[in-house]
Amino acid sequence: MRAFHRNAVARHETQLLARFWLAASQIRHQQTGRTVRLAVFLVAVVLLQLFVQVLLNLWNRNFFDALARRDSHVLLIQAELFLPLAAGSILLAAASVWGRMTAQRSWREALTRQVLAQWLKKDRFRQLTDLMKGSENPEYRIAVDIRMATDAPVDMAVAFFSSLLTSITFFGVLWTVGGSITFTLLGMTFVVPGYLVIGVIVYSGSVSALMVLFGHHLTSVSERLSQTEAEFRAAVDAYRGEAGPSGSMTGNNDRHQNLQIKLQATLLWWREYCWQLVRTTLVSQGNVLLAPVIAWILCAPKYLTGAMSLGELTQSAAAFVVVQTAFNWLVDNYQRFADWESSAHRVATLLLALDDLEGKEQQS
Repeated sequence: MRAFHRNAVARHETQLLARFWLAASQIRHQQTGRTVRLAVFLVAVVLLQLFVQVLLNLWNRNFFDALARRDSHVLLIQAELFLPLAAGSILLAAASVWGRMTAQRSWREALTRQVLAQWLKKDRFRQLTDLMKGSENPEYRIAVDIRMATDAPVDMAVAFFSSLLTSITFFGVLWTVGGSITFTLLGMTFVVPGYLVIGVIVYSGSVSALMVLFGHHLTSVSERLSQTEAEFRAAVDAYRGEAGPSGSMTGNNDRHQNLQIKLQATLLWWREYCWQLVRTTLVSQGNVLLAPVIAWILCAPKYLTGAMSLGELTQSAAAFVVVQTAFNWLVDNYQRFADWESSAHRVATLLLALDDLEGKEQQS
């Protein structure tokens, strides 16, 4: 029975996401060229950011090698090189923000105009009240949920593309600079090639698995919280709208009790949402603290034996953290993905309700 229920829920969620993407992908022809230009711009920015990141990683190695040699001349040169690298990194970060937010604004405008046109056509907004559960407070879905549902995919897609390229690039750094490690166990000598690559994959995979384990209910809880918030706002609007000129109305006690029930449900789901975030924060914050330490611990044996210079140690440790951060895209975006899926479901629910209305209009 539980398996049947889970399958039904999964089919319903698939239907909602399919309806959202169908609407979100219907961008007007005149916006297609702009969308392509923005996509090319964002790809170029990501590639340039990766290039600067590689240069900074090399700078890190050269700087600390010069520091270990107490070479003041090279240190001065490295200090001068850092300024343009830092300036380039800052400017590219600003350019990325502009590109992402411009793409988000364009997509939000297209989807909002599409939903508004369907919502206002033939006064359908007047017929949604009791049509189906989940279409409450459509104004909030149009004004807020569409924004959240179009903001997150752009940010996450750019971050995923950047993480993928970063992982591939810095895997090479870890493999070549980190090299292999040799150790003796039970009188036998073992050589592990690319041990830092293996280490970062094992560590990152463990962190991602913990995030999924700790936060697998986050999406459903976030969606339920959004739904109860919408129901509470709808109940408040209905209470105010049904009041007479003097503020009195029949059935006042029942409506007041309904408000209290909706408020209590919202607070209960808010508490559950809070605990979901507490659990996922344990993983994400622990990862922030542990990742650099793990990198130094893995690099320390080769440094202590003299097989790795101070610059190579800092370069490898920095590359480890970069790859780990890129590899843990899921960890960094888990909450954002849950919030996006919740908003996308709510927008899709409204669209399906409007579809039903349109179908009834065609039959009549």
